[in-house]
Amino acid sequence: MLNGKQRAALRAAANGLDAWFQIGKGGISDNMVADVSAALDAHELVKLTVLRTADEEPKVLLRTLAERLGAEEVAAVGGKIVLYRRSERDGVKHIEF
Repeated sequence: MLNGKQRAALRAAANGLDAWFQIGKGGISDNMVADVSAALDAHELVKLTVLRTADEEPKVLLRTLAERLGAEEVAAVGGKIVLYRRSERDGVKHIEF
C-alpha cells in the first residue's frame, strides 16, 4: 500500500512517461493484462491511455487493472491512468522512494 508521499513521487515520475497501451471500446482483454504485467515486471511504472470510446471511466478501469495485476493505483487523470508494481525480476532498477 502506497502512502501519499510515495504516490506523489510516482505521479511525478510518470509525468515524463509516454503511454504504452490504449484502452478503447474493447475494454481490458486477457492479452492486455499479460502485456501490462510484462511491462510492470520490466519497468515497475506504466502509463496507459483510456480512449473516449471506452465503455467505462478511467478510475474504474484503473481499479480493475490494479486488482487483476496485483498492482497499486497511482493516478487516473483525464484519459491517462498510471499503475505501479514492484518488480521481482533480477536486474531491474527499482524505483526508490
